[in-house]
Amino acid sequence: MNEEDAVTRVGFLGLGVMGRPMAENLAKKFPVLGFDTQAARFQGIEGVDRAPSAAWVAQRCDVVCLSLPSAAIVEAVVLGPDGLIHHLGQGALVLDLSTGLPAVSRKVAAALGEKGIDYADVPVSGGEAGARSATLAIMAGASHAVFTRSLPYLQALGKSVVRAGDVGAGNVAKLVNNMIVGVTFSVIAEGFAVAVANGLDPLLLHQAIRDGWAGSKVLDVSAPAIAAGQYIPGGTIDMIQKDLGYASTLAADSDVTIPMTAAAQQIFAAAQAAGWGPESQPAIFKLWPQGKETL
Repeated sequence: MNEEDAVTRVGFLGLGVMGRPMAENLAKKFPVLGFDTQAARFQGIEGVDRAPSAAWVAQRCDVVCLSLPSAAIVEAVVLGPDGLIHHLGQGALVLDLSTGLPAVSRKVAAALGEKGIDYADVPVSGGEAGARSATLAIMAGASHAVFTRSLPYLQALGKSVVRAGDVGAGNVAKLVNNMIVGVTFSVIAEGFAVAVANGLDPLLLHQAIRDGWAGSKVLDVSAPAIAAGQYIPGGTIDMIQKDLGYASTLAADSDVTIPMTAAAQQIFAAAQAAGWGPESQPAIFKLWPQGKETL
């Protein structure tokens, strides 16, 4: 590692819908070196230098952030044959901003720990808008010491940074978050189908109920999308379904029944089967006859 790069340079792997704006926000406070397998994601990016490989990033950064699509990809990127573990220096810090499985987080943390490398699972909630405005909610799983070390970087990304517990706890909190979000998207879709079937305008319905107990960020996202029949991600049906699957795995391992989440899984699975996986979560409204009118 070059002396000039030590400590202050932050690596960032995964520059998708969430990763790119997070990397750009980090770049307002730290030098950032980024890598993504899709070169097009660097077009127009602000403040992030492009690296030729993940290994290149690991060799030049003391702090490396991950924003990757799945737990399996995180495990491969960190522990695989050319993974970060083989290139990071002792004392480095890995901040995993992805949503994953707690068991994988613990496995990765244990392997890195044997090399003297710190790890925290720090999944985020708030969608693309929150990533752009640096107002994400960040749920951290780490020791007290690693959490304290991580704060300057996490506070560049979110307005709420909470240590939920030791490694794995961040992803437990995030999966519970997405269980609630997935079920809420589902009941909003069916509720709006009832409303439209009875002649109510979706935007007027939103105005009528948003300041009552039904009010939520999920409602605020869903109502305009349903009214316009436009389902542009942000978060996608594919993403929430992946996370609900992780939640089901966690619940089964914990001997906890989750019937509401299971029902939401079926709804999102039906939307995937209809070919709407890349669309935003409120597109599940199209499963009801009232929603099909917008197709």
